Amino acid sequence: MPRRAHDFRGLTQPRRLRLLHAIQQAPGRRAGALAEECAIPLNTVRDHLRVLEDEGLIRSETVHPGGRGRPPVVFHPVRDASSSTVARTRVEGASARGRMLRAVTAGASPTLGTEALRQVDALYEHLEDAGLRPVVDEDELRFDLAPCRYHGVLEKDQALVCGVHAQLVRDVLRHSDGPLEMQRLDPFVTSHSCRLLLSMTRMASSHRLSGSDEVDDADHRDEDGDHGGEDEARRAQADDLGNPVDGII
Repeated sequence: MPRRAHDFRGLTQPRRLRLLHAIQQAPGRRAGALAEECAIPLNTVRDHLRVLEDEGLIRSETVHPGGRGRPPVVFHPVRDASSSTVARTRVEGASARGRMLRAVTAGASPTLGTEALRQVDALYEHLEDAGLRPVVDEDELRFDLAPCRYHGVLEKDQALVCGVHAQLVRDVLRHSDGPLEMQRLDPFVTSHSCRLLLSMTRMASSHRLSGSDEVDDADHRDEDGDHGGEDEARRAQADDLGNPVDGII
């Protein structure tokens, strides 16, 4: 299937993965330092950094130390959506499409509150654009993933690939500013699938259910626990409506 226009390009190239990982590990470095650490030519590094920033995966910052000469530019991960127009637009678009999908999809009322649903929607679209084909269980706070797109890189450096994706998941959850956090990422629970588990923060765990009154979870679960129909509807809607920003994982 052809790559959608808004799929992430930044994470399909091993060199970009290495650069992103380096920025995640030690933010605030210049292109030259990153080129030296990753053993990539400087001009190539600049091109890759441009792609990563265009996709909202990193942000650049011009430092003004005073004195003469061109001020240096350093690079940071996007930890806060307010620091990246691309990341902020993605969160807002994912939330709007999630609300629309729930309005037109027959089914039980969601058990998660508004802020948690906003995080789930943003994370779902991030993982889908990453080519990981997520299947989400909102009740269990679980995403099943298919990492086939990354098999070539995984064979060479699984720790790098999984580490980058895990940190991006944490960042996307922060972008939405809600009660969910990453519990763990389990690589290859089967030969062709990984599993991502979320959890409520301690402060929010007693307020998981939407509204002020407690709701019985069992009343709102599908009898067979199958969420595949909603996932297919999410993908179809994303393809029809498109993402407000081109390019990402």
